[in-house]
Amino acid sequence: MDHLERTRTEFTRQAAQFATSAAITAAQLTARFVDAVEAGPRATVLDVACGPGIVMVGIAAKAKDVVGFDLTPEMLRQAQERCAKAGRSNVTFQQGSATALPFPDGSFDGVVTRLSVHHFDAPKAVLAELARVAKPGAQLVLADVVSSADARESELHNAIEILRDPSHVRMLPVSELRALITDAGFVIETESTWDQTRKFEEWAAIVDDPQRIGPLRVIVDRLARAGEHAGFGLQMTDGAVAFFHRWHLVTGRKPG
Repeated sequence: MDHLERTRTEFTRQAAQFATSAAITAAQLTARFVDAVEAGPRATVLDVACGPGIVMVGIAAKAKDVVGFDLTPEMLRQAQERCAKAGRSNVTFQQGSATALPFPDGSFDGVVTRLSVHHFDAPKAVLAELARVAKPGAQLVLADVVSSADARESELHNAIEILRDPSHVRMLPVSELRALITDAGFVIETESTWDQTRKFEEWAAIVDDPQRIGPLRVIVDRLARAGEHAGFGLQMTDGAVAFFHRWHLVTGRKPG
């Protein structure tokens, strides 16, 4: 199975849980991203790896048009339902790979993506495509979870993430995420970082695979009890494993 098929398979199974996860759909978390998007009444915005349309709804409230693009048809179906329920009629949807966006050069006033980079096996190609389809002067808004700057901690953290979800490729440390954006030709304007506390059982339930989660539960329990935080705060809290995901939100601009 190649990476695109693996990702499509994983997110087809995860779509319903992902779309309703309180940790992913939290209003404050969504607002933080949507508020960073400058879209006005004449702006057309592309949301790459839009998933179940969580941020699309908010962006569509202030943009002229929003295009949701995702690899997984079931995620697009969830996005369509979410936008319809919110009364957003200025949205369209397309399915495909982010390494080959089916849009002409300079099509969009803004390009956004959230919680996606760690699933891309060719993130440089994806960022290059985002830069290509953005108009000169267009805004980029990108948010992803990141790993520790310590290489050994990052390696262990990513190994745990892959055991949970094999569509995961690699959470980048902030310095690499920043370089990915600037190498694509965007100029970074703002950055912010924050930690979101997660509980293992909530996080594990999203992937809906008990056979996979059982052994992983043993691994993280032993690591946490041994004091190994793995760069993302693994610890025992009230007898259960907890940790944090560190988010990094970047806004940038295509020169022009």
